[in-house]
Amino acid sequence: MPPRELAGPHASTPVELKERLEAERRGSPFVLYRDAEGRQAIVTLDAAAPPVTIGRRSHNDVVLGWDAEVSRVHAQLEPVGGEWMLVDDGLSRNGSYVNGQRIAGRRRLRDGDRLCFGETPVLFCAAAREGSLSTAAVGAGEIAIPLTGAQRAVLVALCRPMKDSAYAAPASNREIAEEVHLSVDAVKAHLRVIFERLGLEDVPQNQKRARLAALALVNGLVHQHDF
Repeated sequence: MPPRELAGPHASTPVELKERLEAERRGSPFVLYRDAEGRQAIVTLDAAAPPVTIGRRSHNDVVLGWDAEVSRVHAQLEPVGGEWMLVDDGLSRNGSYVNGQRIAGRRRLRDGDRLCFGETPVLFCAAAREGSLSTAAVGAGEIAIPLTGAQRAVLVALCRPMKDSAYAAPASNREIAEEVHLSVDAVKAHLRVIFERLGLEDVPQNQKRARLAALALVNGLVHQHDF
């Protein structure tokens, strides 16, 4: 069984990106993985709660019951001095990995670390540090984002397919162009400006549109009544 991918051109729907942005917005660290059906799962980490257990048993906090390479109780996530540690003190049969390296005992985790248990990847996401700017914090209520009438029309058109289904893909450049009566090149130019203003220039090209749509909906840049 190949490992489940956490990101890619078809891995994340707009609603899944929205869920992740909302998790980032809450400010607590969390882990993200895909379940047996390939659906996104997010588990928030609470430093005041008991350690988070990972394994095949149903009573674990992160249940990976479909993965035969994962032990019944495989590993734990523990808070230590404001940081989170991955702990595998011989609990697992096949070991635990961080960014491709097998750990021995404990490993301090950093935002964006890719953990692997059996054949299942799990992404560790830490809360944004004070003074940093996460994509979840970018919103009309927190940062002024000047948009022209044409740019706003493009943004609304991008998000329109999600009016009836949060799992729909954002509109294509051609679909937007037809709705707002602009050329495809003009639509691309407007989107480039919006990407820059929201700090999305460095997001992989195949994820930009879904990321922008999720941000627009999460942060109130586009509302249901706009449709």
